[in-house]
Amino acid sequence: MTQSTPPVALIADDDDFFRLAVVAILTRSFGFVEVVETGSLDAAVDQLSNRRGAVTLALFDLAMPGMEGPGSLSAVRECFPSVKVAVVSASTERNKILTALEVGVHGYIPKGIGSAELTRAVGMILDGQIFVPASLAVLDGAGPRPALEIRPAGLDGRQDGRQPRIPDLTPRQRDVLALLVEGRSNKEIARRLQLGEGTVKVHMAALLRSLGVQNRAAAAVVGARLLAD
Repeated sequence: MTQSTPPVALIADDDDFFRLAVVAILTRSFGFVEVVETGSLDAAVDQLSNRRGAVTLALFDLAMPGMEGPGSLSAVRECFPSVKVAVVSASTERNKILTALEVGVHGYIPKGIGSAELTRAVGMILDGQIFVPASLAVLDGAGPRPALEIRPAGLDGRQDGRQPRIPDLTPRQRDVLALLVEGRSNKEIARRLQLGEGTVKVHMAALLRSLGVQNRAAAAVVGARLLAD
């Protein structure tokens, strides 16, 4: 009889004390035999890559090194689709909550809700539900969320036909883009930027989305134009 792999969770937050509290909740209330702790997005992605298949739950703060807001988690969801990803953040801004949900996270947990409510929220997420704070549950008069408008791709492969701007990219995305334009592979980019190859894949997915292109070749064409301006 095959023995199931013990569950592993990950908490990515640069607040040491908050990580300790979350680790206690995850191990005592949900039976996680190991909780991996990291303090940056890059370190978290490296751990997810190195432990692919082992981590079943990953909790991310929005205010830590490497994190550029809820949109950063879109690439994490794309590269690690089997992991339940949730935000645990001090921010209760409605736009951030909605953006996080739109990129596919399994929940948005405000840090100020207390340990009992945080435990309930994690339980809901592990049970396959989407947890949102009470502040978002009040949608009276808000109407349905507008559908995304899909426009024809431009000549450079962008879905919306607009020219992207370098300031729209994060510093790390610009670094990856510059090396992509040089023709570097993910492995070479990882070596040059001292990142894990899995981290580069996540940044690359986010870069393609930011540029509005479908593949590396199109990204290199658009990137060369941007970097030349």
